[in-house]
Amino acid sequence: MLDFAEIKRWIALWTVEGIGPRRFVSLVEHFGSPGNVFSASEEELSRVPDVGRKLASNIKKNADFRLAEKQVSLLEKNRFFFLTYKDSNYPENLKSIFDFPPFLFVRGQIKKEDKKAIAIVGTRLATHYGKTIAKSIARELSQMKVTVVSGLARGIDSVGHRAALETGGRTIAVFGSGLDLVYPREHRGLAEKISESGALISEFLLGTRPLAENFPKRNRLISGLCLGVVVVEAPKRSGALLTAKYALDQGREVFAVPGNIGSRKSEGTNWLIKQGAVLVSSVEDILSELEGVLKLSPEKKEEKKLKLSSDEKKIYYLLSLEPSHVDRIATQGNLSTAKTLTVLLSLELKGLVKQLSGKMFVKNGS
Repeated sequence: MLDFAEIKRWIALWTVEGIGPRRFVSLVEHFGSPGNVFSASEEELSRVPDVGRKLASNIKKNADFRLAEKQVSLLEKNRFFFLTYKDSNYPENLKSIFDFPPFLFVRGQIKKEDKKAIAIVGTRLATHYGKTIAKSIARELSQMKVTVVSGLARGIDSVGHRAALETGGRTIAVFGSGLDLVYPREHRGLAEKISESGALISEFLLGTRPLAENFPKRNRLISGLCLGVVVVEAPKRSGALLTAKYALDQGREVFAVPGNIGSRKSEGTNWLIKQGAVLVSSVEDILSELEGVLKLSPEKKEEKKLKLSSDEKKIYYLLSLEPSHVDRIATQGNLSTAKTLTVLLSLELKGLVKQLSGKMFVKNGS
């Protein structure tokens, strides 16, 4: 565990103009620590590959130790953790990407089991269909002890986080701002809950506002933390598709949920499928694709299977993600309305069906 003096050196080195993740790590690997980097001569620094004399001079003259000291004070005040890439609990998946962050600000706890992680991302303006699918996938993955990762945004992101929490699973939220500035503000309660049983993480310095240019960087961490990325609903131009691109660049699997061909919110996911993304019609499509790396036990696989009566099976397979009235369901199932309502209630108690207003029902409730 680093003391505050050493943390200050890590942050100060990060403030030097021209130092990105790769150069930062290269310098620390060469000299052993940021403290040793600052102790080295300009000549010694310039001999490190991809550093040169200009950057060496910046390191010696322009590191902002005052800013670093303020960061340490904020870190202590908020009781956040400061995690470097040298720490044993730095996320293993993240460390494998080309430009992993040299350090992270963390609230909550990152665990070894978070290596089995899947990202669920999509539009902020999600439809009922998108929310239903996202919730169903997140729930089932959580029940299989898979960590759900997303970006705390409105829409699909927040649905995924909440579904994981509801099933007692782990979820990680990646910030596009400083960890002390929850964005959007209405998700402060959600962030609090995530920190209690999962983790909030950010590579941005404390106090960093949620500017638009931060979110592409945030998205590369979302994919980097995971074995695969599931895009549920997304327009053709969206942050979710950018996350999918990062996933491909990082050697991760990309999954996409097909949507209505007439909906702009499904243009991105349908396009991904045409480009070769794995089509997701159920969580089994994800599990089968990643079976070799997830290595789920037979017992965990069996936990997903629920025993249904013949009437329950009949009614369940009549339902879809589009709302249907009980009278129509009864007619299609050749059952009385009273019997149909009883069966629907049983399915609802098993988490397979959701009742909407006006006696309308949908599969896999949201």
